[in-house]
Amino acid sequence: METGTTISDEALRRRTFAIISHPDAGKTSLTEKFLLYAGAIQDAGSVRARAGQRSATSDWMEMERQRGISISSTVLQFPYGDHVFNLLDTSGHRDFSEDTYRVLAAVDAVIMVLDTAKGIEAQTLKLFNVCRSRNLPVLTFFNKFDRPGRDPLELLDEVEQQIGLRATPATWPVGQPGDFRGTIDRRTGLFTKYTRTARGAAEAPEEIIDAERAAAEEGDAWKVALDSCSLLDAIEANVDLPSFLAGKSTPVFVGSALTNFGVRALLDAVAELAPPPIPRFDLAENERALESPFSGFVFKIQANMNPKHRDRVSFIRVVSGCFRRDMLATHIRTGKPVRLGNSQRLFAQDRETVDEAWAGDVVGIVGNYDFLIGDTVSEDASLQFSEIPRFPPECFAYIRNSSTAKFKRFREGLDQLLKEGVAQQFELPDAVARVPLLGAVGPLQFEVMQYRLETEYSADCRVETAPWQFARWILKEGSPFLERPEILLPSGCTLARDSFGFWVVLLPSSWTIGYLEEKNADLTFTAAPPHAPPITES
Repeated sequence: METGTTISDEALRRRTFAIISHPDAGKTSLTEKFLLYAGAIQDAGSVRARAGQRSATSDWMEMERQRGISISSTVLQFPYGDHVFNLLDTSGHRDFSEDTYRVLAAVDAVIMVLDTAKGIEAQTLKLFNVCRSRNLPVLTFFNKFDRPGRDPLELLDEVEQQIGLRATPATWPVGQPGDFRGTIDRRTGLFTKYTRTARGAAEAPEEIIDAERAAAEEGDAWKVALDSCSLLDAIEANVDLPSFLAGKSTPVFVGSALTNFGVRALLDAVAELAPPPIPRFDLAENERALESPFSGFVFKIQANMNPKHRDRVSFIRVVSGCFRRDMLATHIRTGKPVRLGNSQRLFAQDRETVDEAWAGDVVGIVGNYDFLIGDTVSEDASLQFSEIPRFPPECFAYIRNSSTAKFKRFREGLDQLLKEGVAQQFELPDAVARVPLLGAVGPLQFEVMQYRLETEYSADCRVETAPWQFARWILKEGSPFLERPEILLPSGCTLARDSFGFWVVLLPSSWTIGYLEEKNADLTFTAAPPHAPPITES
């Protein structure tokens, strides 16, 4: 630690945030332009890169590059001015929403990206509700203003009506969607004019013009924009920091991530408006001060970020104190001391050794630690943060090994991928053949697992859809069953055990849920998977 540097000083410099959106709203493109404008990369890549173009930095998996979608969340740490940004890029696809929800447990603020032509879409609304439950401040970016779209005043009204946040524009467009001229900074009244660059690969030249010159050059477009700003002034729709931090309003910015319109203004707003890390509460509702000894929690596990070494990275959000490489801490769930060596600072797939990290930072710990998602790691052995919820599966499939000679590879790969939490494994005790049965939020997860088993582990396999759509864990007096329960099962249902040994009923339809509960009135059924039991000495 440098002389005179305190934990509070370092925490104040941190901004840890995620970007959320519906698929194809421009989330990954915006992430890439943030890196460009921060100087973290020299040329911005593309989500759907053409031949000769660079792919998006955050989409490092081969399948992401092939399909043009984000599959796994990514951590990107980079400096911006006097600040250190920890940007967590997320997948917008519904089938990967569980990974996104976990990321939201690790951030202090969120940027919500809306497609100007479409407004608030289903997945955006779903993700926003998670942000609301965690009291996360939200910045909003109206994207794709370079294309035809809806009136921005109409979009403001939609934000207020559908998500209940007062929309307070910080910048306002000059020109209409598809005829975008630039933006007015509502605080200064200055006009920022943007120029397109080839494929948005480089920073767009920005020319700041005073109101008199803007009026002369932009004519009617400037007048219309000023009229809208006057209306916003009249209803006092102005950026208010306390209201934003309290989750009651959202500062709004407009632009185009693809062509670099409005990117710098949004990046500056993250530094200026987004909160630094604040104390978090542990499971006992005690506030964990930032200056307390090191503590953090695991919110993501990723296998094979370096396929050559079959490595496993556990992503830890630092909650308090100073993390030091090779420090000794306690893995709370197991009660065992762990030496946190091989610590990495992450930038998508790239990484470098990190000796220190502070509250708000994300540290990657490389190695086969016995970590599960949600685990607490702390110098204080009595501390535990709340678990990160597991999601109930909505589809099921068998995954079969196709080659006896490669069974060991298949089993090893499947075990590692399951520890990432992308799917849950179930055992059917009455089944003749012990074929792995998996449950996931969406069917695309099975495709991803099959692809990764075949490409990363050279394990041939095939996926077969299973007939169930719902899972209900069996509780008695609030606790899950560890011994086989006496239960009457409706037709088409089956009894299974999850990876923690808890008993669960798999059901083919919503109708059978009511029938199950009616015929087993002495039992309680829950859709929420129970947490992993603590490790106790036998």
